[in-house]
Amino acid sequence: MPDRTALLTGCELCPRRCGVDRRRGQTGFCGVGNEIIVAYHGAHFGEEPPISGTKGSGNIFFSSCNLRCLYCQNYQISHAVRGQRLTTESLVETFLALQGQGLHNINLVSPTPYAPFIGEAIEAAKNKGVSIPFVYNTHAYENEETLKILDGLIDIYLPDFKYWNSGVAGRLSGAPDYPETARRAILEMKRQVGHLVIEQGIATRGLLIRHLVLPSNLAGSRQVLSWIGEYLGHETHVSLMAQYNPLYKASRHPMLRRRIKEKEYDRLIDFLVDMGFEHVFIQEPESSSVLVPDFERAEPFAKQRTGKQEQEGPREVLAVNTI
Repeated sequence: MPDRTALLTGCELCPRRCGVDRRRGQTGFCGVGNEIIVAYHGAHFGEEPPISGTKGSGNIFFSSCNLRCLYCQNYQISHAVRGQRLTTESLVETFLALQGQGLHNINLVSPTPYAPFIGEAIEAAKNKGVSIPFVYNTHAYENEETLKILDGLIDIYLPDFKYWNSGVAGRLSGAPDYPETARRAILEMKRQVGHLVIEQGIATRGLLIRHLVLPSNLAGSRQVLSWIGEYLGHETHVSLMAQYNPLYKASRHPMLRRRIKEKEYDRLIDFLVDMGFEHVFIQEPESSSVLVPDFERAEPFAKQRTGKQEQEGPREVLAVNTI
């Protein structure tokens, strides 16, 4: 078994390439050293239908992030290092426990700073009988070299292609190299797992790309979606997210202070239809407030519960399916 954690020496796991020796406890941009820090784990029903299914997705929210999005809805844990300290062995036990709950998959949220630990844990977990898919739920600000150490271990890649314009990426997330970096990363993800495969309504392997619509076309949505169609194919599963909420520091920036308008969102749905995309998930505008977690609570998603389960996430249109 290769020692993936050796990559923490002179850490260049992400495009920040801080070069610190995390094995000795040094920290760079993400603030994470030689340990695994998990803010929350449990069943989640707010993902896309083939991810959440009927039994839920086994989400593990890792602490910290190598982006600093001014509007992040998970800012309580993404802009801080807080949570339970785990060893690789205890992360494996968490995987086993989530599978034991009958969940459809193990959903690794904001995993980038922990990629070597995750690779080690997945390999060990598979040897111990974990057989449900592993989902790599990421903002796509990833190095190709890091993704390659996970080749054969990740079943489903769930990246968010956030921005087309480097200036916007720099101002809103502190990463002017984001657009080019995300494109390379997503192409590597596609190479590893191919198009999304759904069996009996549940995703088992493949790529599902998210795109969060921002006010006033700040994200460059048409360019992002056009690139997906041209380079990945119109059969690519796309989740067009309407849940933007002006949280955290968004109120300091005039163009971020409002939620998106219904007509902004509807035009993009029409654009996807006209381009010939075959699998698109959409959200209701109300999701912008319903889907916001509160990580100050023991159950961050408790307010989403409506009757039998949590508030549903996106629903699929095209061609033309709804859920």
